[in-house]
Amino acid sequence: MKVLYTIALWMFTTVAMAADIVWIDVRSAAEFQSGHKEGAINIPHTEIVAGVEKLQLAKDAEINLYCRSGRRAGAAQSDLQQSGYSRVKNIGGLTDALNYSAAD
Repeated sequence: MKVLYTIALWMFTTVAMAADIVWIDVRSAAEFQSGHKEGAINIPHTEIVAGVEKLQLAKDAEINLYCRSGRRAGAAQSDLQQSGYSRVKNIGGLTDALNYSAAD
């Protein structure tokens, strides 16, 4: 499973770096496979700091997080902010992420 996770991070690094906003789904891999926001990267909330560091994002990169209800995204947001990432948002659940507009 770690190999699959590493390959997925590698594949999405180019997409993440090119996007204005990096979308991260902090749910489990199984939840992610059942449906996710297009272009989102799956990094489980328990691995968020290491996963984002592997993406080599700038500390001021705009990062939007979501999960099922927003609870895990909130925990991931806190961890990233404690690690120096300054533009991290908890969008809430998958439905919130799917309905998100930049004006929100």
